[in-house]
Amino acid sequence: MPTVRTCVRIVVICTFIPRFELIVAAAGRAVLLREPVALAPLPGGERRVGEVSAAAEAFGIRAGMGLGEALARCPRLALLPPDPTEVADSWERALTALESIGAAVEPERPGLACFDARGLRGLYGGIEGVLAATRRALGAPVRIGVAPARFCAAAAAARARPRRAEVVHGGEAGARTYLAPLPVTLLRARGQTAGLTEALERLGVLTLGELARLPRAALADRFGRIGLLASDLAHGRDGPLVTRSPAERLEEALELPEAAFGGQLERALELLIGRLLARRERRGRTLRALVVSAKLVEGGSWRERVVFREALADPLRMRLALAPKLALLPAPAEELRLGVERFGPAAADQLPLLSEPAVARAARLREAVRQARTAAGPDAALRVLAVDPCSRVPERRAVLAPFLSNTVPEP
Repeated sequence: MPTVRTCVRIVVICTFIPRFELIVAAAGRAVLLREPVALAPLPGGERRVGEVSAAAEAFGIRAGMGLGEALARCPRLALLPPDPTEVADSWERALTALESIGAAVEPERPGLACFDARGLRGLYGGIEGVLAATRRALGAPVRIGVAPARFCAAAAAARARPRRAEVVHGGEAGARTYLAPLPVTLLRARGQTAGLTEALERLGVLTLGELARLPRAALADRFGRIGLLASDLAHGRDGPLVTRSPAERLEEALELPEAAFGGQLERALELLIGRLLARRERRGRTLRALVVSAKLVEGGSWRERVVFREALADPLRMRLALAPKLALLPAPAEELRLGVERFGPAAADQLPLLSEPAVARAARLREAVRQARTAAGPDAALRVLAVDPCSRVPERRAVLAPFLSNTVPEP
């Protein structure tokens, strides 16, 4: 009897919390969001505003606009200090809540995440049950879009109502029909195609439908691989979801005295590194990526991600890599935090032994020989002495002799 195969269409659910970073920076002060307000530029970065409120958008201000132009359009525009540390913590809690319902999540950016709902429909009794579980998990004014691909689902989530999901039916053809009247500015949501928007508008291509009607050869000739990606997105096609592995959080924090700077900050960092390495949850693993952050005295926070060239468990090398980041602090801090973003393999002693100076290496070798002889007797450590290397008898070429600690050569 022939096997009957059924094709299960991909159903991507996109959750979107508008102005996520601005809401976190406002810290529950909803009154602020009713006025023209925007996130101030990041310290040390470009002088461009972050997310803006709906009242600021009415003046023509958008995220990424230059600070001078934004203030010229709205002189009473209020600037909130960004809080990247709290944004990262809040977004991690939201992703964990989505994963708690069984979703394998691909986070696009803070406030926007996608997951495949095919494996959850049987668990929650259909797509409506999955949507209800998603709303219960996030517990926020989330907007939800459902489509066959993640780009179309993100576009649907941006147009959805707070209490009603926007659903795109009809597979790839339905996704293309849905995207056709939408503006090409939606390509800014994808980092790879964000730079195409202005060029397409200068060429008179204003909607995704007009982009889909352009020949692929012409797009490839003008924009290369990015142009082909934009054409696929306009046709309702997209790549597979790249889901994240649930992260294991490990963090240490230390309150700082007033006006801590220089050596005090480095000493605080040294204490945090020691506490982090001493945590039982580390289980002897090395650290591959760390996040050093600070809560600023005058409001807001500062956050810097550091990825080591190789996984480390040596506190000295970690301090040498992290200490220069403290010079980037934009203002005095009242709390310093150090967290693990990614672990490495289990730590081993061989790598530090070979990378240490010759003096330290010889001292450790003498100590190892002494401990071995103390535990197992004088014959626990032996050395190989060449007697007759040219002999045809292997047993005559070398002999074993006692390895005394004072025979370790000095560098």
